[in-house]
Amino acid sequence: MKVVIMAGGRGTRISSLFSDIPKPMIQIDGRPVLEHELERLREQGFDDIIITVSHMGDVIMDYFGDGSGISPATGKPFGVRIEYYNEETPLGNTGALFKMRDKLTEDFLLLNADAMFDIDFNKFVEYHRSHGGDVTLFTHPNSHPYDSGLIIADADHRVERWLAKEDERPEYYDNRVNAGLHVLSPSVLDNSGIDGESVGKPGADGKVLKVDLDRNLLKPLAGTGRMYCYDSPEYVKDMGTPERFEAVSRDLINGVVSSRNLSRPQKAIFLDRDGTINEYVGFLREPEELRLIDGAAEAIRLINESGYLAVVITNQPVIARGEVSVAKLEEIHRRMATLLGHEGAYIDALYYCPHHPDSGFEGEVRELKIDCACRKPKPGLLLRAAEDYNIDLSASYMIGDSEIDVEAGERAGCTSILIERNKPFALLDAVRDIVG
Repeated sequence: MKVVIMAGGRGTRISSLFSDIPKPMIQIDGRPVLEHELERLREQGFDDIIITVSHMGDVIMDYFGDGSGISPATGKPFGVRIEYYNEETPLGNTGALFKMRDKLTEDFLLLNADAMFDIDFNKFVEYHRSHGGDVTLFTHPNSHPYDSGLIIADADHRVERWLAKEDERPEYYDNRVNAGLHVLSPSVLDNSGIDGESVGKPGADGKVLKVDLDRNLLKPLAGTGRMYCYDSPEYVKDMGTPERFEAVSRDLINGVVSSRNLSRPQKAIFLDRDGTINEYVGFLREPEELRLIDGAAEAIRLINESGYLAVVITNQPVIARGEVSVAKLEEIHRRMATLLGHEGAYIDALYYCPHHPDSGFEGEVRELKIDCACRKPKPGLLLRAAEDYNIDLSASYMIGDSEIDVEAGERAGCTSILIERNKPFALLDAVRDIVG
């Protein structure tokens, strides 16, 4: 599979630190960020590369050549094959795709050249192929969803809405942000309504036609059923500001970047929901009833910064009892994600059991009235999360406010911690004991 890397940006936000080199050539731990990207790709078998360049592109081309040479930084071969498309006239961040359409004969990876990442690309591509869409976005939660562009998807991960920062957003929303990594079918170009021959040329109004990836190609696909999102907690961070550059540099040196690749064993802190994260009020049936316990957001933010995954495991028998619909439960969880996001915290994954073994409730959902393997104290949800995210359960923890949480964690092979229900800062104290 070909990989197209967009390396033509000017990097205006970080120019206060690096004004004399193109943004992809900014060094982190002694090597350009673009070299880190190429190494991650090569290690996973993606070695057929096209790099689009513009601003100071000669610096990039002189350094990497055709990919057959030796890295000046490491003394080791780059080990990839590189072609370039040099934009003498700026075409927008993806106008070059139309100019080299003949080289894109099958689905391809499209990446930004100014991000630090370490993800399992083979798993990402496999997901794209299995869903049969024209586009798959790599999406993840972040610490500031309130001022980020958001992706709204249905239960099957088909993208329904693409919300830019300036767009009106729902009251409650999932913390799902486009990370700038994509798998695209060439048909996206062919069906875009954009005349490739006209890209880069003045129109009737005298303006040069440029193509923006998000606004011109991707956002119009929202709601068509042709674009999917691939949710992952793996490490992807833009280093386009001085503050983010410093953070990414620390993460790389401290091993945080490589540790989040899902091909490597992960460690998690599993969290009960009611009484642990939000106040226990009996069966919670309305979003507005969900109120975070003091210290819960800070605790989860600490988990986010620690290298552990934050995974919620909750029994929700109200679904089987017919008291709350799946749609209403999802809205409750969107409120939780929104409240946590405003505090700079996020959940990497959430699993719930909708079953309840006892019958006799008015409006109950009969097919869910079963003795399942996922209802705590059984460990089914933890085991499913471990399979999905390659979690080493022996290196993980379960924190909850009841004995069934403790038992579920122990049966899964985790270390379990019991905290007092609804107690302010109890979760924070427990997390601090784990991560220091």
